[in-house]
Amino acid sequence: MFVDSHCHLTFPELASRLPQIRDAMAAAQVDRALCICTTLEEFDAVHALATGYDNFWAYDNFWCSVGVHPDNEGVTEPDVGTLVALSARPRVVAIGETGLDYYQMDERKGGRTVADMDWQRQRFRTHIRAARAAGKPLIIHTRAASDDTLAILREEGEDGTRGAAGGVFHCFTETAAVARAALDLGFYISFSGILTFKSAQDLRDVAAWVPLDRLMIETDSPYLAPVPYRGKTNNPSYVPYVAQLLADLRNLPVQEIASQTSRNFERLFKLENS
Repeated sequence: MFVDSHCHLTFPELASRLPQIRDAMAAAQVDRALCICTTLEEFDAVHALATGYDNFWAYDNFWCSVGVHPDNEGVTEPDVGTLVALSARPRVVAIGETGLDYYQMDERKGGRTVADMDWQRQRFRTHIRAARAAGKPLIIHTRAASDDTLAILREEGEDGTRGAAGGVFHCFTETAAVARAALDLGFYISFSGILTFKSAQDLRDVAAWVPLDRLMIETDSPYLAPVPYRGKTNNPSYVPYVAQLLADLRNLPVQEIASQTSRNFERLFKLENS
């Protein structure tokens, strides 16, 4: 019924509890999940999740991505050839997560300036070029960097036309203007448990009008558990809370949100006949 389009099941908080998480997913009717790669060093473990649980409920239900998160430093730097080669492996359906993160430059990045983040911008371009070469969509992370994120996508030809990779802006927290720009470029918008937070009214206002056929849901677990689990370790079984909030915003049955976001997931990641 539900799909978690973005989770980090190899992170220690979740990896040690996979059997329990799978049981919780089954109970919550979360029947599919996309496991996200954040370094090349962890790719084999992420890929093993996508290929190692193929009898879960008698059919395959985990897929994965390949990419290097924009915040990760001191890790193997990706190149186009490596990303394309790894993306050709079974059950790898996306490139990322990738993008730009300028959040808290003083606290989190040692007082560096945006100008100092050119390595992030170059890494982002590498992922975009790999996605176009591989014909697989991008998973976009953007935080306090939406202008540069959108500008680089445009510069690299990501305008929704033939040959564009497309993709999804995951864990969306930006403004309505950014959402419109992303949609205009052909991207999907994915909302996380942040949508349920009391302080997120502006985000709920955006979520209320994003077209149903461009909408996705996620947990970004182990982070950002939705109300009523805020502050606890998140996991894919909580994604129905995001769907319910979206249903309430639109006066729709939650089953309709589940069905539409599942179809969107299948369409974006080319799983419609899988």
